[in-house]
Amino acid sequence: MRLHLCAVGRLKSGPERVLADDYITRFDRTGRALGLGPLTEHAVEDRKGGGRAAEARLLAAAIPKGALTCTLDERGKAMTSPDFAQLLSYWRDGGRADVAFVIGGADGIDPALRGRADASLSFGRMVWPHMLARVMLCEQLYRAASILAGSPYHRA
Repeated sequence: MRLHLCAVGRLKSGPERVLADDYITRFDRTGRALGLGPLTEHAVEDRKGGGRAAEARLLAAAIPKGALTCTLDERGKAMTSPDFAQLLSYWRDGGRADVAFVIGGADGIDPALRGRADASLSFGRMVWPHMLARVMLCEQLYRAASILAGSPYHRA
């Protein structure tokens, strides 16, 4: 099952980029044997300043056709890491070829795009900067693959 991280904004060189790259590499290495991955990033930017609606159009275009769409949003479902691992496993075992995780810009995800999503996850009720949310998602994907592989990375 291929995973896609569709996000507003590009991670420039710096600590967030280093962390994201590290977790993506770890996820791809661990997930391969489990039928998970690769994880591909799709960064979009609204250079014309059209707001959330314009960002939503760009994000929708970045989502592969037929992919299950999962938004990251403070209104989404909060889960434990083992529950998230089981959800990925469920999607994979259900025959999903592609899953797209969608992270909006500074103003969040347009309600129309959020309403079309198949699932929505939350990293808690606090709002996180979208660049940090991207790193957190990459880490959780690696953690999920580690859990499914029986690795000691996750100590619960």
